[in-house]
Amino acid sequence: MRVDINSPVDANTTNLKDGSKIASSVPTIRELMDREARTAILAHQGRPGEYDFIPLNEHAKYLSQYLGRKVRYVNDLFGVHARKAVGTLDNGEAILLMNVRNFPGEQLKKQPHEHAKSEMVSTLAPLFDLFVNDAFASAHRSHASLVGFSHVLPSAAGRLMDKEMSSLSEVFQNPKRPATYIFGGTKFAEAIPPMERLAGFEHVDKILLVGLAGYACLWCLGRQVGSGTEELIKKNVDERAASRARALIEKHGSKIHLPLDAAIEEDGTRREYSLEELPPDSSVLDIGALTITGFAALIAGSKTVFMSGPAGVFEKEEFTTGTREIFQAVVDSEAYSVIGGGHSSAAANKFGMLDGFTYASTGGGAIERLMQGKEMPVIEALRASARRI
Repeated sequence: MRVDINSPVDANTTNLKDGSKIASSVPTIRELMDREARTAILAHQGRPGEYDFIPLNEHAKYLSQYLGRKVRYVNDLFGVHARKAVGTLDNGEAILLMNVRNFPGEQLKKQPHEHAKSEMVSTLAPLFDLFVNDAFASAHRSHASLVGFSHVLPSAAGRLMDKEMSSLSEVFQNPKRPATYIFGGTKFAEAIPPMERLAGFEHVDKILLVGLAGYACLWCLGRQVGSGTEELIKKNVDERAASRARALIEKHGSKIHLPLDAAIEEDGTRREYSLEELPPDSSVLDIGALTITGFAALIAGSKTVFMSGPAGVFEKEEFTTGTREIFQAVVDSEAYSVIGGGHSSAAANKFGMLDGFTYASTGGGAIERLMQGKEMPVIEALRASARRI
């Protein structure tokens, strides 16, 4: 079984910050265990060379806690130790194997039939009868553990995968109106393509930009956002992205709403400024009260709300306000609401609001690809497997 339990990691301790994404995989695992399947779970965490590229032993502890049953971590992927652990599985037992990104061929850009010939897939596949893919958050990637097994084993979508596709289709293809889409977080360049597509749909009424994404868009338009903010923006936004952002605003500016003010840190405390009065050397950490009030009003009048990305640096207590208040506005509305992305869900979980959303999606990049109407390699691999079987 392939899951996506890639979770936020504390850069200082390398411990997991939050286990809410791990919990999303539990229903499918529990069903397999209840049916007495002998299950080996594959997953990734972080990228090689990054601080969040860590072993999955803590993930196994979270799974055990949520399931109320032991999920043993095996610090091997397809070597002798892993194969022995698979061979000694009892009915209804599950193990979690080593981070799949330890395998050098995992992230190579190949087709399913090519990945099926990889050492990992060719070694593990003969040990199993069925492949279950429940890793929706990685459905936009054509990696070995995600598409290779579907080429050689009878395959099925997990319960999470099924629920994700049906819930998100309702939000993006046939939403009740007015429909409002909120984009936050730090990766503005990645948000531009889905926003371009969404803005062109008649059923998309409002697009709200918060977090660094909002100030990045303002910067692209030539607005002053503080040199500290500008430095962060330039790490993600090049001139091509800036040009696309300007074209997007020129064409669909009536639908797109940007921050009116900002919160920064001065002498260890939160201070709010209008954009015109923002100190030139400042670093924006949150949206301000004017933006919160205006956006909350738009959300309150919506029948469908999708949110991806926090409104500020919610890890700092004094700068949780924007994220908390926007979440609260969504939860208090009568809208069909979906929150997407690991950091968004982590923030909502921190504030005790995750259950207030109609649906919490595990996807980030997968949602963006779905919004753009692009092919999802994992979904296509499952469909191909179904046709063969």
